[in-house]
Amino acid sequence: MAFSTREDFDRRAATRLAPADAVLDDFLRTDFDLNPGWAISAPKPYRRAAVLIVLVDRGEDYGVLLTLRPETMTQHAGQIAFPGGRIDEDDVSPLAAALREAREEVGLDGPVTVLGQADPYLTSSGYVVSPFLVRAENFTPVIDPKEVAAVFETPLSFLMTPGNHQRHERAYNGGLRAYYAMPHNGRYIWGATAGMIKSVYDRLYLDADGDGR
Repeated sequence: MAFSTREDFDRRAATRLAPADAVLDDFLRTDFDLNPGWAISAPKPYRRAAVLIVLVDRGEDYGVLLTLRPETMTQHAGQIAFPGGRIDEDDVSPLAAALREAREEVGLDGPVTVLGQADPYLTSSGYVVSPFLVRAENFTPVIDPKEVAAVFETPLSFLMTPGNHQRHERAYNGGLRAYYAMPHNGRYIWGATAGMIKSVYDRLYLDADGDGR
């Protein structure tokens, strides 16, 4: 089962994602999903973060907004990420934190339609990330160069096609760690970002037994 039409995706999102205000305390997916023999090494208590999976109207498809982190950053330099970041004490909700961070990083300051909340995701660095799918209207990115080196879009139809969910490996803590990767148009989407995309696909397109629905 894969992306067919925008309308079908919208119907699935409306019925299979959690409400934006739902309190989801337990992470359901992790950076270690493809490595069942590896213990989760992130120290507790886990920190909380939230991101936006921003969908931009591209006619029969959506463009998924992604950012490239500057090489000068102390963490995850040069990696591809969703707009978002750590939840601060002043944030009234995880969604509010994601919207604030997206406004600071890429200038997302116009109206958005919130489609729902995807499964919380635990990263190897100890963050439980709450992903929110939103549809942006008439959005022109304005980046903060201290946090974002570039913004680009990847077609949702590509990301919601299981044949594009590649399994890659690299050395990690003395062994080989497997992870999802979705290379597209010269961009290497991998790690937690690809893991969250795979989680959204599974939530919307697979049933409890892992079959298409």
